[in-house]
Amino acid sequence: VFFCSSAYVPKTAAGHCKWAEVLKDLEQIKTSKDIDVSLYTANTDEDVKCQEPVIRCFFLEMKVILQECRIKNCSKTQDVLNICKNGNASLEKNKLNSTTSAKCKECEEYDEKNFTEFIQSFVKVIQKECK
Repeated sequence: VFFCSSAYVPKTAAGHCKWAEVLKDLEQIKTSKDIDVSLYTANTDEDVKCQEPVIRCFFLEMKVILQECRIKNCSKTQDVLNICKNGNASLEKNKLNSTTSAKCKECEEYDEKNFTEFIQSFVKVIQKECK
């Protein structure tokens, strides 16, 4: 098992959404035909108190996509790697405004969905964070 490096610092301007780079890369990979995995997909309407565990779950599942890409040598490997790097850097730097409540689900408790549905949900959650 390998981990996405968190040493990378994303490019962000003051007042700029800290997830802008991640959103850009999600747009890049969402149409990929060579990524075919089922992933635990957190609910986009999860309690605000569970926002951090939800986002962590999405980034955890990105590691699965990264592994899949490396095995299959898919065309979007670099974009997936960027999402992991930028996501980890943002999560480390900006602890999200949520206290992990006991009622937040574990990543594995969510339903598995296909890649397309996963990316759509991920984008929705990130956009919510950018408002």
